[in-house]
Amino acid sequence: MEHIYRIKYQSQLYELPYEVVYSSRKTCAVSISPEGAITLRLPFGTSEAQVRRLLLDKQHWIITHYLKAVKQLESRPVSDLTDTQRAALEKRYIDAAKEYFPKRAAYFITFTGGSFNRITIRDQKTRWGSCSAKGTLSFNWRLMLAPPAVLDYVVVHELCHLTHMDHSKAFWALVESVCPDYRVHRKWLKEHGQELVL
Repeated sequence: MEHIYRIKYQSQLYELPYEVVYSSRKTCAVSISPEGAITLRLPFGTSEAQVRRLLLDKQHWIITHYLKAVKQLESRPVSDLTDTQRAALEKRYIDAAKEYFPKRAAYFITFTGGSFNRITIRDQKTRWGSCSAKGTLSFNWRLMLAPPAVLDYVVVHELCHLTHMDHSKAFWALVESVCPDYRVHRKWLKEHGQELVL
């Protein structure tokens, strides 16, 4: 069921659709996808009053991040590829990624430590990489369209999760020890990630 959140911002009224997802989590959270889709993740039993309070408390964050996502979406390059051409190119990039990511992971793990079981290549909409508790590393093939240093940062980031399965100070210290300018690459992904399309 789609809900509508009405908010006035800079003298303009916005009607923002949002989705509610209930789970056994203990806290409430709001997320906005690169496409501007708003999702409220709530514990079971959350009341309407609590939802309204969450939206009120987060209203500035919601509208600013929503407008930023819309702006980035509008600036996304328009492709003139046919569906057949795009599918063929994607396959080539995915095949290349299956060869390239294991090589970069093998290189950087000598600096990060830890060990992984396998690497998978995916087409995630909102994530560039992930590391499971079982040691499976997953990477978004679209990183093959990014500058090599940015791709390497994501590899290092996920490898460091083999040692620290969180984003603690110790985790970021390990990332920085291997990739001193990681902040630059993380910023690049936030600003240009939506451009990594065929």
